[in-house]
Amino acid sequence: MEKKQKSKLGWLWENMKGYRVIYIIGILGTVVYNVMQLTVPFVTQRIVDLFLTGENAVANLATKRDLFYKLLIAMVLLTFLRTLIVYLVCMDVEHVSQKVLYRIRTYLFDKIERQDMKFYSTFRTGDLMTRLTGDLDAVRHMVAWVIRTIVESLSLLAAAAVYFLYMDWRLALALLAIAPFIFLIIILFKNKVAPRHKALREKLSQMNTAAQENISGNRVVKAFAREDYEIAKFNECNTEYSRTNKKTAMTWLTYYPYVESFANLLPVVLLAVGGVFIINKQLTMGEYVAFSGLIWAIANPMRQLGNIMNEFQRFSAAADKVMEIYYSEPEIVDKPDAIDRTERFAGKVEFKNVSFQYADGNLPVLHNVSFVANPGETIAIMGETGCGKTSLIQLIPRFYEPTEGEVLVDDINVQDMKLNQLRKNIGLATQDVLLYSDTIDGNIAYGDSHIKPEEVVKFARYSAASEFIAKMPEGYDTIVGERGVGLSGGQKQRISLARALAVKPAILILDDTTSAVDMETEKQIQHSLNELDFPCTKIIIAQRISTTKFADKILVLQDGHITESGTHEELVAKKGYYYSLVKLQTGEA
Repeated sequence: MEKKQKSKLGWLWENMKGYRVIYIIGILGTVVYNVMQLTVPFVTQRIVDLFLTGENAVANLATKRDLFYKLLIAMVLLTFLRTLIVYLVCMDVEHVSQKVLYRIRTYLFDKIERQDMKFYSTFRTGDLMTRLTGDLDAVRHMVAWVIRTIVESLSLLAAAAVYFLYMDWRLALALLAIAPFIFLIIILFKNKVAPRHKALREKLSQMNTAAQENISGNRVVKAFAREDYEIAKFNECNTEYSRTNKKTAMTWLTYYPYVESFANLLPVVLLAVGGVFIINKQLTMGEYVAFSGLIWAIANPMRQLGNIMNEFQRFSAAADKVMEIYYSEPEIVDKPDAIDRTERFAGKVEFKNVSFQYADGNLPVLHNVSFVANPGETIAIMGETGCGKTSLIQLIPRFYEPTEGEVLVDDINVQDMKLNQLRKNIGLATQDVLLYSDTIDGNIAYGDSHIKPEEVVKFARYSAASEFIAKMPEGYDTIVGERGVGLSGGQKQRISLARALAVKPAILILDDTTSAVDMETEKQIQHSLNELDFPCTKIIIAQRISTTKFADKILVLQDGHITESGTHEELVAKKGYYYSLVKLQTGEA
């Protein structure tokens, strides 16, 4: 069910579910300990007026010595109590912030995993990593520090203002008259810093993307000896990020002197106005000491406003990026009335007048494609690079939707099926193989973690991988490096084929899977595919005649159109594109 996008603070509140009560307790604790800041000046005022500067100070010290000690002890105990509350509040909000961070990160990863191919073509990997790390840390910081600091500053400022007005409203108004100037500076600062935090976040994303692409493509970099070039390119991204970071930091430093100057005017106003009031006996020395001891409660929140606004704008820029993923929805999803098919599919595949065009493309990739693959048949697809072969097979597991026409599996439109059930009946092996940093056994059993070890060996034998795996240091328990580092292209393709076979699919799709293996190994694989111990419809993209000649049907795709269709013998007899390809590969051309 699609979630309605909320405001940033509403979104945070939504993700605090289950922890809202203890968070509110923590916020109330913040208010309590800031109100308790008034206790020390209040007790100090009583001590000064009763025992130091008052008219009856000497007599009070002699007759009310117990009260004097009680006031001192109360001041110490209240200070310890306030410190304990501060500690508990910090632990409380940090606990909630970590829970919120965990919940959002888990939800985001789940959301990313369930997105369709359009999503992955839109968002860069480095950008997604930035959203799951740096941006989420800004969200956590908002919960743990920014909100608490806002409440702390406002409650302290309000408590001090009320206390000052209670003691002497004229002196209080003289001090508080400075506040509007500081608020005006903060508003100007906010308008200036907000776009810079957005720019800073983009620069960080670009730098992370550059680093991720270079680490993933390290072999290409080394193959072309482009280390110096890539280092220079990364340094350029790093420099841009550093420059933007400095500009963002300098923005606050530009406004900080003005805030600090107005904040430092408070003691001057207190000395000037308060001094006149004392001379005119309109203010006691104890009250002046209380004002002086608590003036920081007005000045500090004013100073803190700049930092709060800076961190809030950082959160705002990060939250925009996180919420974009949080509320994103894939376009390819199960229909509400999707057909529930728990039984194994028969494996019939049919294309009915299918046309396809990528959302960001200008030209159609497939035009009015129609063919049928009956259960158990082998369909080979051939054609020049860029003719739409891979796009065609990606419509079967619904990685993309056709622009026109229908793709049917077992005479049911794939759009009417449940995605999970459809894809569990399809085994897919591509030319560009991704292996995980796991054992060979773990990679082969990726689609079915409950598969028995002897079955892993069987499927490795089907893909002609068992022989080289047996020679590995630890056999099937050998850890392969990231993306299969340490294995040849042909070895990775054979493991990928074993992984596709291990789910015992009703439909097996091979996208040029044997392009990197030798002819003898390819022959073994072809023989194994014909001798599988489970029924399976095979759709194979290949460029070698040796792979396609034994197929039940060969489709020749040219510029998105099926131009030739038939068996090997039939297409040779037509003397078209396939015939010229046969002559070229057999050396007759």
